[in-house]
Amino acid sequence: MSSRPRALGPLVALFTAGYLAPYLLPTVVGRLSAGLGLTPARAGLVGSVLLLASASAGFTLASRVERIGPRRAARGGLLAMCVGYGTAALAGTAPLVVGGAVVGGFGSGTATAVAAAGFAAQRDPHRASTLGLLSVSATAGALYLTLPHLGGGHALPFAAIALTAALVWPLTALLPGATGRAAAGPVGAPSAAPSSPLPHRRSGAVLAAAILFWSLAQNALWGVSGRIGLTQAGLGEVTVGAVFAVALGAGLAGVTAAGALGSRLGRAVPIGAGTALIACCVLVSSAADGLTSFATGEILWNVFYPVVLSYLLGLAASLDPRGRWAVLVGSASSLGVACGPVTGSVLSERAGYPGMGLVLCVLLLLVAVPMTAVALHTSGRPLVPGSVRRRGGAPAAVVAGTTSAAATALVPQMGAPEQEVAAIPVPAARRRPAQRSFRLARPSDRG
Repeated sequence: MSSRPRALGPLVALFTAGYLAPYLLPTVVGRLSAGLGLTPARAGLVGSVLLLASASAGFTLASRVERIGPRRAARGGLLAMCVGYGTAALAGTAPLVVGGAVVGGFGSGTATAVAAAGFAAQRDPHRASTLGLLSVSATAGALYLTLPHLGGGHALPFAAIALTAALVWPLTALLPGATGRAAAGPVGAPSAAPSSPLPHRRSGAVLAAAILFWSLAQNALWGVSGRIGLTQAGLGEVTVGAVFAVALGAGLAGVTAAGALGSRLGRAVPIGAGTALIACCVLVSSAADGLTSFATGEILWNVFYPVVLSYLLGLAASLDPRGRWAVLVGSASSLGVACGPVTGSVLSERAGYPGMGLVLCVLLLLVAVPMTAVALHTSGRPLVPGSVRRRGGAPAAVVAGTTSAAATALVPQMGAPEQEVAAIPVPAARRRPAQRSFRLARPSDRG
């Protein structure tokens, strides 16, 4: 067995720890509001500060993971999660909780950045992203089933995240250390020099901007879903937690189906059509007035959300085998997640939950257009300008678009200068024997 499949386990575990805070956002915000006596808007602001710290870590480490070393960066992130979330769990005042959430959020972003860079170096980034989403969905679903039976207060969700980080720590020994250049070995393939330019700048920038608003819309609803179930739908906390657990379990089925489907439909169809279906689910969930409508909207929404997210993460990873676009797009998504709770709280207070759902539905339909365009534009795109024209047309484009990260890392990136063709002069003296032998072979000379 090669080292690459063995390296995927620590990366999936690291992704699970780093991405767990956004998945537990509804219960974190709801328990902050109840336990510390914060208004819904202020509780949402605390959640946004946590996720904003996570996004800032990703932007800071986008091009530094290789130089720092995956093992050192991962351990630093997990340590910050244990200290930050542990402090927030033990604190009884809002300032200490916010400070711990900021430190823990920065650690979550660091762990996610290391995992995203490692996913981009895998032979199949979409499969790696799918496994990460499966793991975090299963972990969050188990916590949603367990936490309501252990008591109230904000300490439990923060303590659960800190404990998850502590459990992942031993697996970081399988990650490579600092090399001062692109890491080669278990976590990824040999890649370009650290000074290589960022490829696909326009497509990556459009994707990062679009996923920011896509994630904002998702988490604007996710951040207030608990309050919709408790207040508008009239459900109890245990029932709402059970609905969330079932919804995340349905998300596991959706991600499994996406992993089995792979690239058979490309990326454009799952991203575009999936986002349109999510927009419809947002409308149903935001207008829920009972258990049936609330459960239907949440479950269907959580089926399609991780499917589309897995294709978006795979698309970002395919733009750069060194993982820089994967980290930057993931950080833009975290920034949207950070703005989600505040956006949802403000919209729900001013327009009500159904009005908020209508605004978010329109926003999702709008951002589906540029994300689908990027998926269409980059599918099968050659890495070197003119390579399709010179090397065989459309079949070469397919090969260039489906080559593994290990191979594409050795190919010059878009915009790299091509080697000049040197002319080799042939002396005239070397051509005379050939001409002389040709004249001897003419039929007229033999006649």
